[in-house]
Amino acid sequence: MPSRLCLSITPENLEMEPSIMLRHNLLDLAKNLVLPPSRKNMLPHSQPKKMEIDPVGILRELVALPSVNPMGCAEDKPYFGEARVTAYLEKLFRDLGLQTFRQSVAPGRDNLIALLEGETPPAEGGTLLLFDAHQDTVSGAGMAVEPWTPTIRDGKLFGRGSCDVKGGMAAMIAVLGRLAAERPRGMPSVVMACTADEEYLLSGAAALTALWTDGSCPAFPRRPDAAVVAEPTNLDAIAAHRGVIRWRCATLGRAAHISQPHRGGNAIYKMAGVLAAIERYEREVFSRLPAHPLCGPNALNVGTIAGGTCANIVPDRCGIEIEIRVPPGEDAEARRRDLLGYLTREAATEPPALHDPPYMHAPPLPDDANRALAERLAAAAREAVGRGQCRGAAFATDAALFARAGTPSVVFGPGFIEQAHTADEWLPLDQLHQAVTILDRFVRTYLVSGMK
Repeated sequence: MPSRLCLSITPENLEMEPSIMLRHNLLDLAKNLVLPPSRKNMLPHSQPKKMEIDPVGILRELVALPSVNPMGCAEDKPYFGEARVTAYLEKLFRDLGLQTFRQSVAPGRDNLIALLEGETPPAEGGTLLLFDAHQDTVSGAGMAVEPWTPTIRDGKLFGRGSCDVKGGMAAMIAVLGRLAAERPRGMPSVVMACTADEEYLLSGAAALTALWTDGSCPAFPRRPDAAVVAEPTNLDAIAAHRGVIRWRCATLGRAAHISQPHRGGNAIYKMAGVLAAIERYEREVFSRLPAHPLCGPNALNVGTIAGGTCANIVPDRCGIEIEIRVPPGEDAEARRRDLLGYLTREAATEPPALHDPPYMHAPPLPDDANRALAERLAAAAREAVGRGQCRGAAFATDAALFARAGTPSVVFGPGFIEQAHTADEWLPLDQLHQAVTILDRFVRTYLVSGMK
């Protein structure tokens, strides 16, 4: 997808202008202007400012801003989209004196990119580190706590996104603030990417990798040397995780009045046979596949089902969504084709069930190119807080796309994956502070020495 960047204007640029009205006009222009990606279009930027960053305060403000991923829903709801979080982060990064860039991912949904320049520019051999944290969350509907009213109780902050993954984002921002203020010797250049649409399609991460090669964003003069992706890992360094493929399946029938069901064809009954066959396949095939030593076994799930319009009409359509997760070394599309072949043999319907092409396909994260980076991050954790291990995970993240594009990538952050997406989602605040300490030590010591 083409990358389109909205050029930012820092507060210092604006103070150079004599007219308050002109400053306001420039701010409006900066929000909407899309310029060709060349150096001559870059306005002068300020030196990073010394500004105290409180990660708890940042987390509270982030949770209070709804950023629900619409998950393909066509209806426009007020809490959908990342725009509120993007605007907040853009101002915060500008207050830190950092250059910021926007990349459009979908209408009204942008990746936000902030650049902290290091001691040696990447183009001259300096290290380039990517911090990545997604802006979007799952829905807050049905939560047992107020989703957008962050509440601190018993050392935990409750609210949607607190664990997945605004806590990790707040930790990274706090580290960026420290580095900007102190500029330690040998500091790498750090790009903070706050990506859109991780929870549904990972399209923000996919768009971001295009910037590494097309030259359209000054923050990426080349491919990053390493990436740290924020997710709740209980402060462990994740070197490998599973990939995922998702698609939709439908059975078709014929609508009829329920008083004459023989004139119709019940699509839900047909889907029942498909579902029974999927369950058999999971039991007879998937459960017998070998498990990965770091990421565990393959996984198969039917996550949604919908059919019919009302109780007195024979339903003419029933649809489900299917997901397969595979560990490194497995091919998700090959597993999907194997399942479809099984269903053709074991659950034939008339007309045949329809299987759409996958709408989401994310690769696994293998540990071969990421293990050394993860070991260094785990070592920084042990030195900073007395614990931290290198391991695998069952979930999928942006890191797999970055690794596929050639950047060693590790997943790390405060919180427990078991708390993500729950009705009372929370983040332990002691881990938030520990994550700041670990990442700060990693950047200052382990990353720079490991890149040499």
